Amino acid sequence: MEDVSMLLEPVRAFLAQVGVFLPRLALAIAVLIVGWLAAKVARFAVVKGLRAVNFNVLTERAGVDAFLEQGGVTNGTSAIIAVLVYWLVILAALIIAFNALGLAYVADLLGRIVLFVPKVLVALLIVVFGAYFARFIGDAVTTYCRNVEIRDAPLLGKLAQYAIMAFVVLIVLDQVEVGGEIVRESFLIVLAGVVFALALAFGLGGKDWAAERLERWWPRRGKEED
Repeated sequence: MEDVSMLLEPVRAFLAQVGVFLPRLALAIAVLIVGWLAAKVARFAVVKGLRAVNFNVLTERAGVDAFLEQGGVTNGTSAIIAVLVYWLVILAALIIAFNALGLAYVADLLGRIVLFVPKVLVALLIVVFGAYFARFIGDAVTTYCRNVEIRDAPLLGKLAQYAIMAFVVLIVLDQVEVGGEIVRESFLIVLAGVVFALALAFGLGGKDWAAERLERWWPRRGKEED
């Protein structure tokens, strides 16, 4: 009998561990189901909320949706934000489930991802509002130049728009912490190099062109009087 008891002891220990684990597993499954349902509700609510405040109109006017369509993304910016919120809720549910199962290491790894998702959301909002503001400034510059009868007004408007978008990109890179100082400094160096190259080419090779443009934009009064 003692031999049989010794043989059954590992089985009893295993069954005891299973008995402890099964309630945790059931709790984790319940959390995942509730989290999945909450994620679907959150995604639906975000889409409806963004449409209610005409966020899709803002993204269309900013040109973000058109840019995404060129890349093959047809759902729009509102849908992307809703998907990010959906996965944020799913990841939160996974963290609770893995903590219930005692897998703290996996939960900690998912926690780092959860902390990164809000940064992506904020970066996306910065891109949308920054692109809208850049287009607004570009149109304002174009309109002003046309009102004061400066030719090549669309060119000047585009230059103003792209200059603002360059700063928006810097803000986004800083928000998502991609590459740190190296990426930001490299971007600034490349941007400065492009500006310097354009200025050099404009100064050395485009003297006549520059003089013609300046004369067209701001005619000298002497010629007008003559």
